[in-house]
Amino acid sequence: MAEQVLKVAIVSFTDNGFEIAKTLQSEFYRSKVFTTRTVEETKEIKRIDSVMELMETSFQKYDAWFFIGALGICVRSIATVIADKKTDPAVVNIDDQGTFVQSVLSGHIGRANELTTQISRILQATPVVTTASDLQNLWSLDTLAEQFNWESKHNEELNKIISLFVNRKPTALVLKVKDKGTEFLEKTFPDFITIYYNIDEVDTSKYEMLLYVGYELVSLLLPTLAFYPKCIALGSGCAKDIEPELFEFELRKALKNEKIAIESIMALGSADIKAEEQAYLDLVAKLDIPFVTYTGDELNSVTVANPSEVVKKKVGVYGVSEASAGLLSNTEEWLVEKTKVTTESGKKFTYAISLVADYERRSSIAIVGAGSGDPELLTLKGQAILEAADCILYAGSLVPEELTHMAKEGALVRNSASMTLEEQMEIIDRYYEQGKKIVRLHSGDPSIYGAIQEQMTIFDAKGYDYYIVPGISSFQAAAAYLKSEFTIPEVAQTIILTRGEGNTPTPEHEKIADMAKLRATMCIFLSAGIAKKVQGELLEHYPPDTPLAVLYRVSWKDEEVWTGKLTELTQIIKDNKLTRTVLIVVGEAVGARKNRSWLYDDKWYHIFRKKANQGVSTPESMGLNPLEN
Repeated sequence: MAEQVLKVAIVSFTDNGFEIAKTLQSEFYRSKVFTTRTVEETKEIKRIDSVMELMETSFQKYDAWFFIGALGICVRSIATVIADKKTDPAVVNIDDQGTFVQSVLSGHIGRANELTTQISRILQATPVVTTASDLQNLWSLDTLAEQFNWESKHNEELNKIISLFVNRKPTALVLKVKDKGTEFLEKTFPDFITIYYNIDEVDTSKYEMLLYVGYELVSLLLPTLAFYPKCIALGSGCAKDIEPELFEFELRKALKNEKIAIESIMALGSADIKAEEQAYLDLVAKLDIPFVTYTGDELNSVTVANPSEVVKKKVGVYGVSEASAGLLSNTEEWLVEKTKVTTESGKKFTYAISLVADYERRSSIAIVGAGSGDPELLTLKGQAILEAADCILYAGSLVPEELTHMAKEGALVRNSASMTLEEQMEIIDRYYEQGKKIVRLHSGDPSIYGAIQEQMTIFDAKGYDYYIVPGISSFQAAAAYLKSEFTIPEVAQTIILTRGEGNTPTPEHEKIADMAKLRATMCIFLSAGIAKKVQGELLEHYPPDTPLAVLYRVSWKDEEVWTGKLTELTQIIKDNKLTRTVLIVVGEAVGARKNRSWLYDDKWYHIFRKKANQGVSTPESMGLNPLEN
């Protein structure tokens, strides 16, 4: 997907305002400055005679407008061109001294509030945002759907629902499905909201409004704002040349009877022989969803709930609607099993409905990187997952125990250092069957000597849902301690993460002596016990005086670090009796301070940094007084 970059217009009226405009232009690279001052014009800086004319011709051509001057000028300039809050660009006003930044128009949908905060940081100014939800740090209900790619429906005027919300009226929030949006809502909900996971659990007499995220049609007298993620897989088979209008009419009626919102359908699936069925093509075009067809072998790979020998004889598969819904959703469970429908013309079709597996509320296992040792190096995402976990298994010999203090009350926290893999799996199985959130907390980054493959093999075999959260590795903590950049232009552009060959063999093509030929920055793990052998292999290609660092438990409270030359490696290990949790770093980049990157060179231009402005001056003229308020 292409990067979403705002197209910004910046309007200034004074010399000081023009300087502010140039500062903002350097931060918003897809921007153009319009000014009434005498300036050197370029492609990105234009002098104008009339702000009113500029607004008439260009207001809708930009995603955002920054006015630098009196707020009154800004308001009068845009007054005649404002059309609709859903389509108008963001408008932000900055005073001539850069003291205040105020969101003027399209605060939520146009992102003016967000831009106001961003500009205030750039200018070290005071942001002025007057939207009630922002002042109370509440969700912007009118932008949630766009933020998380949901559809929305409401049974009252949206402004009325927003008014109830910003006035903090008792609100029920039903989270029927799970995605990034619902996770955000669970983490940030205000105190006047009560969360439910099934709409039947809600006692509507206790609330003045309801928010819903899921796939069900909601029919309540309570003011309701429903959000529909694209989470439903629709599978269908039909008679040849079924009438498109009749098919759509009957399908919509069927979905309504099933209480499934058509807005929640993510795709339509069927057999390959239906790839040109006009009824299907018309429906997906109208709903703007994909149409996916499958071969007979693909359809037969699904064990359907209602196999049909008749269908098998006709088209070679045991079922189309259930199988295609299952393939689309990556599950063999159905909210609605195969259902037959006869249209007014007598032609028939079947449909089946599944919830896409990724949206199902079920147990999950997070393999979380704890970082290199300092608890503060845990990622924010890792912290949030730990705080929400029902079960935490951590490698106590390698992970700081302080991290487990983040566990919520009642969570199971166990040190896995003395456990076998089978004993760990007994605990994981028990909690997974209960639908709980499980964390397997590993040292550093799980992908680097994390021994996670054997766990994932079991998870895959059991069909468990799991994911990995990266962490800070000790080699990154080492670079920070050493105040070193491990990739220096013309010195070292490669980092090798490896270990020496001890009791555990390394692949034949990954010998340290062979990799030493590159003379890259080499970070060697798990090798303190064979330091003499490693030193000899490195010296085959690295010069004897190559900079060296030996780091013991780097970033832990008891960390110790020694630096020197490569020839001193064995002696450092021996003198300090180092045996484990040691990282060896060798290479010219260790502690280096020479060589400059081209990235920030004043002769190096790219899309985020343009050439210095050059151009010609033109006279000043303006219909508005820049000092007028």
